[in-house]
Parts: sequence; C-alpha cells; structure tokens
Amino acid sequence: MKNCEIISIANQKGGVGKTTTTFSLGVALASMGKKVLLIDADPQGDLTAYMGWHNTDDIPVTISTLMERSIKDININPEEAILHQSEGVDVIPSNLELSSMEVSLLNAMSREFVMKNSISSLRNKYDYILIDCMPSLGMLTVNALSCSDKVIIPVESGYLATKGMQQLIKTIRQIRNHTNPDLKVGGILQTLVDGRTNLSRNIKLDLQEGYGLLFKVYNTQIPRAVKVAESSSEGQSIFSYDKNSKVAQAYKDFAKEVISDGEKEHNRSSFVQSR
Repeated sequence: MKNCEIISIANQKGGVGKTTTTFSLGVALASMGKKVLLIDADPQGDLTAYMGWHNTDDIPVTISTLMERSIKDININPEEAILHQSEGVDVIPSNLELSSMEVSLLNAMSREFVMKNSISSLRNKYDYILIDCMPSLGMLTVNALSCSDKVIIPVESGYLATKGMQQLIKTIRQIRNHTNPDLKVGGILQTLVDGRTNLSRNIKLDLQEGYGLLFKVYNTQIPRAVKVAESSSEGQSIFSYDKNSKVAQAYKDFAKEVISDGEKEHNRSSFVQSR
C-alpha cells in the first residue's frame, strides 16, 4: 500500500490562488515521479476547467456523483470519475451539480465523512491526493478536511491578507476535536507576491509573528505573474505554458518542501513506532 498523503488546499477567502496552487503543485509533484490525484471540490469547477475540461456540465461522473451514491448507499467505483490530464496528473472533476450537495449533506448519515467514504479506495493508488476546496467553510470544506492528513493555507500577499485566518483555524480545531484528530496544518503559503513592494515583505513578517509559533510558514513564495492567468485560459499548467518562468520555479521549490516535510513526518512516525 502506498504511503499516500491527502492534502486540502483551503482558505475561505477567494482569489488567493487555491486552484492554481492545487494544479501547479500536482504537476510539480508528478514531474518528480509522484502519482498524483487532484479533486475539484468547488462547484464552480475552476480546477476542472483549468485542466482543460471547459464544458464541465457535460462531464458524466463527478465528485458530486460519487458523494450522492455514498449518501444513497449505492455501490461506488471512484475510478469511474477519474480523468487523465496530459501533464501526468489525474483529476476527479466538479461542476455546478456539487452546489446542491451542501443541502444533501445536511440530512445525510455521518455527513462529515461522505467524501472520505467516496474516495477511500483510491488511497492505495496514489502518493498524493490534493483537494481544491471551495472558498467557504461549509459542509463540502468540512468533508474535505475530515478526510485529509493535512491542510495547506494559501494566503495572498495583499492588504488584509490574513483577514479570516482566525475563522479557518477555528474550523480546523473543530475538525480535530470532532471528526479528524490527526489533521495537521502543513503550512501557510504566501501567494501573489510582488517582490517590488514592501507590503509583501511585511505580510511575511506578519504571518511569521502571528502564526509562526503555531504553523510552518513555507520558505517558498509564489510570485504574482500574468502568465498564470494566460496558462489557465489555455488549459495548461504554468510548466507547460512557460516552464522557465519564476512561477514555475517557485512551484517546483514548493513541491520539494512538501515532499521533504512528508518524508520527515514519516521518518518521525516510523521512529516512534519502532521504540
């Protein structure tokens, strides 16, 4: 069985680079020999479209389909939903049907674990499963966090960047207390960084002073770049669109941090178990 890590990319604030980070991190990990599955857990389907499936409403099986089957106790084969992208990553797509899932989950048995039950059999097939969460802290995000090993929090390097962080951290604590005691915060990733401004530098200091004792603030910073928006409209990652860009290099560096952190945690766990 693979030592799979399930990682949610979450922040209830929109426009912080969650989808770009999910796709770019996934492709970077795949380029380093890792088997990677992405899950689009946002009804807007931005990750699905970013990866090249622009007509999301025409996709027959999505994460919503799998979760609906789980709620109705219908036999689930999650591999039916997997799409294979040309850059070496797989994705379980999403579309607007997922927006009705928030209501369905309210009355579902074990409602926090519906996503976990839907994808659990895939865990032994991948090294990493990355979940692109929607910009809210509703039941879909609770489901994603309840089935994750860790959460990565992208934070925009702008004014009021840390606004809302307290609510997300409160939600993570509630998840630990009630549904997933092993959930870890992988770290805070600074995105959309404009290196020419003092503001970006000040934001990193604010993050380190405010949260550095609680959580890791990643060394990697993701620069702001027009080419990211251009690549998304082409259905390509930044690596295919401009592999020599600063953004591509930053996401490679970030992937190395994620792999290194996971290996250190695995080694610590193995050491504790062997004592």
